[in-house]
Amino acid sequence: MAVLKQSHGVEFTRIYSYGAARGDRVVPNDDLVGPIDSSDEWIRQRTGIVTRTRASESVLAVDLATDAAREAIEKAGIAPEQIDLVIVATISNVQQTPSMAAVVADRVGANPAAAYDENAACAGFSYGVTQADALIRSGAAHYALVIGAEKLSDIVKPTDRTISFLLGDGAGAVVVGPSDFPGIAAPVWGSDGSKADAVGMDATLVDFREGRAEWPTLRQDGQTVFRWAVWEMAKVAKEALEVAGVTADDLAAFIPHQANMRIIDEFAKQLGLPESVAIARDIATTGNTSAASIPLATHRLLEEHPELSGGLALQIGFGAGLVFGAQVIVLP
Repeated sequence: MAVLKQSHGVEFTRIYSYGAARGDRVVPNDDLVGPIDSSDEWIRQRTGIVTRTRASESVLAVDLATDAAREAIEKAGIAPEQIDLVIVATISNVQQTPSMAAVVADRVGANPAAAYDENAACAGFSYGVTQADALIRSGAAHYALVIGAEKLSDIVKPTDRTISFLLGDGAGAVVVGPSDFPGIAAPVWGSDGSKADAVGMDATLVDFREGRAEWPTLRQDGQTVFRWAVWEMAKVAKEALEVAGVTADDLAAFIPHQANMRIIDEFAKQLGLPESVAIARDIATTGNTSAASIPLATHRLLEEHPELSGGLALQIGFGAGLVFGAQVIVLP
């Protein structure tokens, strides 16, 4: 019997560049408090959010993804045709099929790249980076475009007091490619489906079709998610440092999912981060953008602190599923 030929890729990969696109509207807390009978002060104290960016009705998540991807490709200094893998992490594609990734690949000039969407909610970007790293090192791809893209304002009820005031719209993208040094550490990732009811949609599309429910929207059990994030995800973050063979003192930046400022501050405390570590706090003006939050926060951090370039960053995403993913990366 003939023996199948196996492909082998490069030894290491790294992130070449970041691109970002935020919603075109700045929405302050005061615009949202009426339907949830709340106040600007209540939202700031609970979440640290002052404003969030949301997209106009005519702007879709795929449009945000395209804009972020174009910036990432331009900054990477490679031709779009060299990209042979496009992964989009999203929970807000308005079509179940075709994938957002295939449309974006065509729009940016990467056609006929392999393209698919993946749904790991707020851990989606971390999952995508892990997949791109593995697929390039296996020889299945050479350059990958990984995008987290969300228009969460399409899938939230203004009256939902559990989550509506948290959410924003945006997309963040990276180009991943071959490297002479290790630029992406092994992940610590996983899931806990026993807590699937903690955050997710309040109905199914079948319920909607059959008239048993309104259009499905996001909801959460805030206390359950907060406790899980603060106690369990801090352990995952510590484990990701161990897997990478580094300590908190080696980090230049810490970039957690932008879920809640209180969670971010608690993470920093439990990790014992030194004052020299820059901490992403993009949530204050962007809001929680699920799969887009880590690349958006990283993009802003690098714009404000270009001296972080080349340093180590710990990123961790966590959310609906419940799912989580963390790894240490070298910042481009």
